[in-house]
Amino acid sequence: MDKLAKQLGLRTDPTIFFVSAGLMLLFLLALVIAPDAIGEVFARGREWVVTNLGWFFIFGVSIWLMFLLWVALSRYGNIRLGGDDDRPAYGNISWFTMLFAGGIGTVLMFWGVAEPIFHFSTPPHGDIEPYSVEAAREAMGFSLYHLGLHTWTIFTLPGLAFAYFVYRYDLPVRVSSVFYPLLKQRIYGPIGKTIDIFAVLGTLFGVAVSIGLGTSQINAGLSELFGISDGVTSKVLIIVVLTAVAVGSIVGGLDKGVKMLSNLNIGMATGLMLFVLLTGSTVFLLRGIIETLGIYISNLVPLAFWNDTLAQYTSEDGRWGWQGSWTVFYWAWTVTWSPFIGLFVARISKGRTIREFVLGVLFAPSLFTLVWFAIFGWSAMQIDGIGEVARAELGAQAGSMTAAVMESVPLAMFAFFEHFPASTLIQGLAVVIVAIFFATSSDSASLVIDLLCTGDTDPGPVHQRVFWGVSEGAVAAMLIVLAGDTGLEALQQVITVIGLPIFVMTFAMVFALLKGFFNEDLAVVKPRRAPSLDNF
Repeated sequence: MDKLAKQLGLRTDPTIFFVSAGLMLLFLLALVIAPDAIGEVFARGREWVVTNLGWFFIFGVSIWLMFLLWVALSRYGNIRLGGDDDRPAYGNISWFTMLFAGGIGTVLMFWGVAEPIFHFSTPPHGDIEPYSVEAAREAMGFSLYHLGLHTWTIFTLPGLAFAYFVYRYDLPVRVSSVFYPLLKQRIYGPIGKTIDIFAVLGTLFGVAVSIGLGTSQINAGLSELFGISDGVTSKVLIIVVLTAVAVGSIVGGLDKGVKMLSNLNIGMATGLMLFVLLTGSTVFLLRGIIETLGIYISNLVPLAFWNDTLAQYTSEDGRWGWQGSWTVFYWAWTVTWSPFIGLFVARISKGRTIREFVLGVLFAPSLFTLVWFAIFGWSAMQIDGIGEVARAELGAQAGSMTAAVMESVPLAMFAFFEHFPASTLIQGLAVVIVAIFFATSSDSASLVIDLLCTGDTDPGPVHQRVFWGVSEGAVAAMLIVLAGDTGLEALQQVITVIGLPIFVMTFAMVFALLKGFFNEDLAVVKPRRAPSLDNF
């Protein structure tokens, strides 16, 4: 494999690169041959995971959040991610836009309207009346629980571990480096390479699911605007075009490509959010933002430890249905992204202190998410009518957003904009924003996968980075062409199952970090000398 890598002009670890690429192709081939059988196997695996280990996911993420807050507020928060004289390469605004656009921007566009409406029309707690004031509050509480601090905890923990061990101890830019305190020199052997290969595959398939979501939403928007068919051919063409944009950004590099797209994207998304605020019920929404903050704070601790324990006694089939389909799936899916987002955030955070890193990555995107859901969520629920009086006044129009969401989740955002001025123009802008979020996620993931394979802070050759960018688009396109919706559904089942070992691996990062921090004596924390690998 070394000889082949040289012939192809690659600067990478041949084992990680070729084994990851080979396993990707083998999985796709198996999916083409027997999509239904694979879907059934992983569907059963997912059912077992959410039924028997759902509590582990719920408890685990909450423990991670408390651990991160303790680290940030402790004396270890003064440690700089890198040399003692290193300083951040990016300003706070550019840093925020890159970590956010490369993270869950597409998810917010997809679920910003749909999730609050889902919980508003069908409250998770069965004793709450749908469309009531209490249902509206609960809808906001659950939406923010799913996409606020807990989601960013799943990204922040591995990001901190990567940045600490890679930049503080000058270890390779790989997931395996995090486990040096536990594995020592074995990170360079088969165990370490297996960890890195798993991280590459998790990133590829995790991004593929989001590409599927983004493509579905873009296609829905184009269908609404121009009558373009919502079919396989249209989706593949969308993937081809946007993959080309992502590849162009990859060639431009992190500073030029990703940074430019991220700044443009977050600016457009903020403009869209302000448009809804100013053209909608402005005073109602401003009051709603403040109230949403209170709802989130008051529900954060109860939801963080809520396991729906009594669901088996209240549901007809005796299973933990709702939480397995929502919260556990969210955490399992998100954790498959954690190597990608974690390494990407670490890459753009060198030179910051642990305190700056943890508090910035946790709270800045979560605050933006809160405002986003407050504006889009309350507006959507207001359209449907909050409470019996409001719904009676709306008459036949009540429930229009619920009907749109139940008909097509990807179309929900575009149906929402029909209730605002210049709806066609705004729908077109929304398509562009989703497309750029798609591109920034794809090019960020490609750069990270390349770093995982090279183990170096500098990206590999252009054609090597382009390979991963094209591979991400090819995975999604082949799934759509060869297996249609079944392929994407099967992939969702796969990454839920894959999420369990990645979740366990992320849990182990807590112990690796603790060992690293405890080896930082007071002289290092102040600091007067650099830490050494010999201390482990």
